[in-house]
Amino acid sequence: MGRKALAAVTFENVSKTYDGKVSVVDNLNLRVKEGEFLSMLGPSGSGKTTCLMMLAGFETATSGEIYLGERPISRVAPQRRNIGMVFQNYALFPHMTVAENLAFPLRVRNISKADIAPKVKRALEMVELAHLGDRLPAQLSGGQQQRVAVARALVFDPNLVLMDEPLGALDKQLREQMQYEIKRIHDRLGLTVVYVTHDQSEALTMSDTVAIFNFGKIQQLATPDEIYETPCNSFVAQFIGENNMFSGTICERGDGVCKVRLANGDQVHALTVTDAPVGATTLLSLRPERIRIDPPAADGWTITTGEVIEQIYVGDHLRVLVRVFGGHEFVVKVQNRSAGNGLTPGQKIRLGWRASDCRALDAAAGQAGAA
Repeated sequence: MGRKALAAVTFENVSKTYDGKVSVVDNLNLRVKEGEFLSMLGPSGSGKTTCLMMLAGFETATSGEIYLGERPISRVAPQRRNIGMVFQNYALFPHMTVAENLAFPLRVRNISKADIAPKVKRALEMVELAHLGDRLPAQLSGGQQQRVAVARALVFDPNLVLMDEPLGALDKQLREQMQYEIKRIHDRLGLTVVYVTHDQSEALTMSDTVAIFNFGKIQQLATPDEIYETPCNSFVAQFIGENNMFSGTICERGDGVCKVRLANGDQVHALTVTDAPVGATTLLSLRPERIRIDPPAADGWTITTGEVIEQIYVGDHLRVLVRVFGGHEFVVKVQNRSAGNGLTPGQKIRLGWRASDCRALDAAAGQAGAA
């Protein structure tokens, strides 16, 4: 079995610089498996879109090689890579009908006229737009235009589909609907998809695997639940979802758990993720939904007292802002079980969490890459 036989895409020691000094992508090694839906997620300027553009052939790597299967493609023209592409702005030809837009990539590939019509019909049926083939793009809604863009990327049976912020121009409800539609198409056809987004919820909802980028490097590559539940460093913890982050000094280590002394003298137990020694500073990460109000008095729990600052009603849950540990402000998410879940500002409450839900990470989260 070949070195890349199980991979649809391989980035091997790929770097990209525009000025010879700053690496936009820094020695990237990444394998995307056949049939995988991989999302590249990160702040602006983190390198994710540059990776996608190099894979598509619109940018050239400064060093390293990119493979489609076993085939190196750095010197292969974009139109010869057999890659479908979906852009945020749809990039549809306004003077062509929907069917003509889909026929265009087939014509440039010299597909016979006899084969074009059934391929267009099949692609439109995939996105449930078979009845709109005669319309112009301007006569469609934003969601319909995005479906056409997806169909056009699929119409020539590509080896790989790339999507660059494809849902960014849609409103929230339509964006969520399209997330599920794209994921269903991926599952039904067994496509390999590389998807770029800055939307965390989108990446977690749609992906088999998520690559978190910062400063041109992958900070963590894992499944959505691993990214959210077990961030490997403080950048990922701060970037994904909502977290209560607070720092302290490691005073004990052992058996995967450490004891951390906070600035006010309080001590908490946490799962040890950092390899920092005793005496070093650590940044602690604690999800708001992992904190319990009036927790049980049980081994392995950190129990403290906090003062309610405010409570915000969000519908399915309440967001309670609490002052703890002499000044830290924690967000606590409480499930809304009844309309009488009232906490008042100034009220003292007991709260706590399991040591396994609090993660001791590296001390510095770092800054997001600049655009």
